[in-house]
Amino acid sequence: MPFYDAGNRLRFQLELEFVQCLANPNYLNFLAQRGYFKDKAFVNYLKYLLYWKEPEYAKYLKYPQCLHMLELLQYEHFRKELVNAQCAKFIDEQQILHWQHYSRKRMRLQQALAEQQQQNNTSGK
Repeated sequence: MPFYDAGNRLRFQLELEFVQCLANPNYLNFLAQRGYFKDKAFVNYLKYLLYWKEPEYAKYLKYPQCLHMLELLQYEHFRKELVNAQCAKFIDEQQILHWQHYSRKRMRLQQALAEQQQQNNTSGK
């Protein structure tokens, strides 16, 4: 892991947890409604967190879509739109559609691979 002492370990864990929270559009709406995205220091912190895109850090993420949200949060227009609950709802719906499509596509690919392996096994005998 990319830390060497207890302080760095705690910082790593806190930043990991926070970055992953950015995958939740309702949380982004919460932050926007409370004015966090208007705070220059907070916006600078979001810029600092871009290091999570590096493979040595990204491998620890369970919710990789948070990196896309982190990237979008670099844009003022996106941060302003998040105040609107409808915007958060739209993002949430788009994530669900993406996951459904990805799951179906992945299942089809796994099925095709299994069928191909079965054909290879039967033709090889």
